[in-house]
Amino acid sequence: MTGKRYSRQRELIYQKLVETDEHPTAEMLYQWLKPENPNLSLGTVYRNLNLLAEEGVIVRMPFPVERYDARTHPHPHFRCKACGRVYDMEDLPYDSGLDQAAEQCSGHQVDRHDLVFFGTCSACTQKH
Repeated sequence: MTGKRYSRQRELIYQKLVETDEHPTAEMLYQWLKPENPNLSLGTVYRNLNLLAEEGVIVRMPFPVERYDARTHPHPHFRCKACGRVYDMEDLPYDSGLDQAAEQCSGHQVDRHDLVFFGTCSACTQKH
């Protein structure tokens, strides 16, 4: 983790994010960390997530409620419409050709794209 001045709380937030594959909201991170860190505030979680995202250490994911991902390399995601969970789809390769095609048809400089698939996850499908 790079960045500005060291912060124990920032390190805790980052480590919790690295440890999970759930793509948590700031509220989820706060709930996970609060029991062992009683002085932690939700505002501190948001501030530190914003700093980490600005530094490029994590990725801000614009779903209806922002989620965060410590895996910063480009990769697609899947969002379940039933339970709301977000999953990495690491086995699906990133298609840089899509960036080039978007650049050619738009005239914009394209650095990367975010690809999100929506549907029902396997766990929710099995419940029904």
